[in-house]
Amino acid sequence: MLKTRVITALVLLALLLPSLFLLPQAYWAIFVAAFIGVAAWEWGGLLRWSETSRRLLGGVTALICVALAQIDPAAIGAGELFEPAALWVLVFYGAAAVFWCLVMPFWLQKKWSLHGGVLGLAVGAVVLLPTWLAMVQLRALGPGVLLAIFAVVWMADIAAYFSGKAFGKHKLAPAISPGKTWEGALGAGVGVVIYGLLIRLAFQLDTPSLLLWGVMLLAVTAVSIIGDLYESLLKRKAGIKDSSNVLPGHGGVLDRIDSLTSTLPVVALLLTVYRP
Repeated sequence: MLKTRVITALVLLALLLPSLFLLPQAYWAIFVAAFIGVAAWEWGGLLRWSETSRRLLGGVTALICVALAQIDPAAIGAGELFEPAALWVLVFYGAAAVFWCLVMPFWLQKKWSLHGGVLGLAVGAVVLLPTWLAMVQLRALGPGVLLAIFAVVWMADIAAYFSGKAFGKHKLAPAISPGKTWEGALGAGVGVVIYGLLIRLAFQLDTPSLLLWGVMLLAVTAVSIIGDLYESLLKRKAGIKDSSNVLPGHGGVLDRIDSLTSTLPVVALLLTVYRP
């Protein structure tokens, strides 16, 4: 299993890193749309749709992303000007922020099921379309910016794992993800803040204020944990271990981007509306 995980991870890196740094922005939007299309196909599985319906959902989702990129290239940084604060962009990010920050705490507390009708389709749109948009817009700020934000999520996961292993005694959400602990969540916050301070020093950032910077880092950490817990809840409700097996040893695309679906749109919204 470890060998399979390592090989898959190396293949993904070999695909992701050249695309991230070398592809023109318009092609990057299409590249990400393909991944989101696979994630949408997996979402159809969580909705317990038939294979034909799942494939249709994946294809339509990818086409919607490509169409948005073609209709408003300036919004994704593929035009002559980069105009990230288009109205539809703010609507996408606003819907995602409301969903993850206001709705999701109640969803996790009540352990609601995801139904396969219009509501399930709408929730999938709120989860996946803003994620595509954020991955494209943040990359338009520079590949290193998007990679640094990825690293926030990776740091949260790594710090949570090791601090949970070392100190974990109090379960965070035992009915959803028994392995997660409050100590692990605290370790994630500490790890992300340390990482954020190093980034601040390395790039000599003086805005926002140090206090606001720390608060934002902790908020992003909390949102990343919520995204992870949400996918765990959906898989538990659907009676499956992984969202799919398209990534041998790692499960599916949703399993790899669960924290990113919550984190990236919120970060993108903050960067869009905050003007130092």
